[in-house]
Amino acid sequence: MSDVELKHLTSFVAVASKLSFVRAANQLHLSQPALTGQIQKLEEELGVQLFERNRRMVKLTDAGKIFLEDANSILARTRKAAERVQRAARGEIGRLRIGFVSSAALAIVPNIVIEYRRQSPGVSLDLINLRTVSQVKGLLGKTIDIGFIRLPLSNDQLDITVIHREEFVVILPKEHRYANVKTLRIAQLRDELFVAYGRRWAPGFFDSVVQMCTREGFSPNIIQETGEMYTAIALVAAGGGIAILPRSVVLAQPNSVVIKPLPKSAGHSEIAIATRAGDDSSLVQSFVLLARSICKASY
Repeated sequence: MSDVELKHLTSFVAVASKLSFVRAANQLHLSQPALTGQIQKLEEELGVQLFERNRRMVKLTDAGKIFLEDANSILARTRKAAERVQRAARGEIGRLRIGFVSSAALAIVPNIVIEYRRQSPGVSLDLINLRTVSQVKGLLGKTIDIGFIRLPLSNDQLDITVIHREEFVVILPKEHRYANVKTLRIAQLRDELFVAYGRRWAPGFFDSVVQMCTREGFSPNIIQETGEMYTAIALVAAGGGIAILPRSVVLAQPNSVVIKPLPKSAGHSEIAIATRAGDDSSLVQSFVLLARSICKASY
């Protein structure tokens, strides 16, 4: 239906409900001749008479009664469509595809998702566990809308906002010679065998750990790389080496390994929320705003 035809339907329904051209014209804020002209045009388009009318009365024809049912249905669907598109523009309904690294799944993503679903029940969330490299590809390829990524990462095509910062720790097997040492210096790890969160999955994070060691005058002897930080913890627990990881990753397995803090000079590990640069979607922007609000006290 064109815009003019929808107006004709609105006029028809008004006359049918009032059974008066005068009262319908007042309701629609139209002149009576204009309203009469719209009804006549509609009847010409349909090729049927919708009203029987004379100076004393107006009533629907049998065809008019049937058409009234469909006209009401069409106008109701039109109103519903308008309401839905307006809600979508306000970020109240729709669908968001969200990628996240496993290390964000325990301490960061759940609180944000729970609150977002409470505030925006009309938005469907697709949550996908993806490594940082895969999230970058997904964002640029438009297969995901938002990513929770492990930094460092630099990409001119992405807007990146840090939402979580935490210290690095050393993860040791329980029987390790440093298990009872209160604190460790990175230089003490010179002769250790390392399990690493692999460069192919998180190049920025991998490089930051390597640089942490090279600043102390040695290159870490990495004997195994893994695509999951939780797998790295399991390998350490099994005696496969040591690992430098963010503290929150160990929250799920605190008893299987020994955790030692590193000095402040080791820096921090950061998680950021990433979106496509210039993405002004109200759904995306409202989610990012909430995530920043929830996480602002975490660092």
